[in-house]
Amino acid sequence: MLTPEAATVSDLVNHIKDVLEGEFGEVMVQGEVTNLSPSSAGHWYFTLSDENACISCALFKMDAMRNPLIRNLKNGDKIIVLGPVSVYPKRGSFQILAKRIMPAGEGQLKLQFERLKAKLAQEGLFDLETKKTIPTFPKRVAVITAPHGAALQDFLNVMKRRTLWHDILIVPAVVQGADSPRSLVSALKKAQEIPGVEVIVLTRGGGSIEDLWSFNDEQLVRAIHDCPIPTISAVGHQVDYTLADYVSDFRAETPTAAAETLSQPQTELEKRLIYCQSHMRSELFKKKQSVELWIQKLHPREILGLIHEKIKNAHKDLSEVRLRDRSHELIGVHEKSQELDELIVRLKHRTENKVADVKGELKRLDQVLGALDPSKVLTRGYSYVENEDGKVLSSLEDFKKLPAEKVIGIRFQDGIGKVKKVTS
Repeated sequence: MLTPEAATVSDLVNHIKDVLEGEFGEVMVQGEVTNLSPSSAGHWYFTLSDENACISCALFKMDAMRNPLIRNLKNGDKIIVLGPVSVYPKRGSFQILAKRIMPAGEGQLKLQFERLKAKLAQEGLFDLETKKTIPTFPKRVAVITAPHGAALQDFLNVMKRRTLWHDILIVPAVVQGADSPRSLVSALKKAQEIPGVEVIVLTRGGGSIEDLWSFNDEQLVRAIHDCPIPTISAVGHQVDYTLADYVSDFRAETPTAAAETLSQPQTELEKRLIYCQSHMRSELFKKKQSVELWIQKLHPREILGLIHEKIKNAHKDLSEVRLRDRSHELIGVHEKSQELDELIVRLKHRTENKVADVKGELKRLDQVLGALDPSKVLTRGYSYVENEDGKVLSSLEDFKKLPAEKVIGIRFQDGIGKVKKVTS
């Protein structure tokens, strides 16, 4: 009998995990808090219960930091939890990973807001990569708002005060109530059809979440995302956030802030132009002063006066020179004569020293020659033999070469003696 192959516990739990998480995704559940327990790592664990069932919940550290309500939460409180369903394989149990918690008494509008926000964010409607750049100097701006609202007046007052040029086009729309989303979408389409519009501003004053709910409409959010013209959302006050703020290319805290953002480049340009104007005036004034000074210096009267002054100074200098009286001083005859006398003395001295050196050298050479003179050697008892021609016989070999009976001379100091060579 064949035994069917059994699945492992991990396979079964992981399969349940995939099915459960894929089926439910993110849920919104209301219940009573029990078993509230913080961990040393900063996570929070609790059970959400009602009369007939309970489910485990986990609020991890980073999500807990975004939900300050958790610090004052206690067992028995009724809350609403928003987050995905997840299976914890280690225990084979499922739980809710809480992303947002709020008191159960808070209206459903915020819950709807969070759910729609999460849905649209997952689709990429809020991605920074899709944001378009707001033009620095837009010439034509379309403003979508209630035509008689305070927000429009605030916007226009700032633009009038801070801008040099702007073509503001008002596109009327209902900004509150049941008809508001449809009216806003229609106004957005009309603004796109106006030739030359470079920026679209959606604005209204502050109010409650119900008053601003039109700007959380899904169709409006998608229409803003698909709009080819850069959009600015200026809805409510600083603390008010709508989905239109997240999807727009730029979010301004108030209508006034939107006008300041659009007018800031022109304001900076105006400041730079004023500075350049002031700087140019200063430089032109300096150039004017410089030119006037040169004109004054180059006036013929000034030049003639300068020439006369130079001639006068030259005459004075010439009168002080007295060239004829100072000829010897200026030419330097006395100095040159003195230098010539010194050179003569030095030449004479050098000549005498040179003659003395030459005499001494001659005397030394005479002594050397005297020492080498053969006649001087003969005075000491020496003699030498020479033939008839007077050639000295310096070796016995030369003597043997002479023929027999040959007359040779022996030179002494005081004369020559003649002898004949005899054979032995």
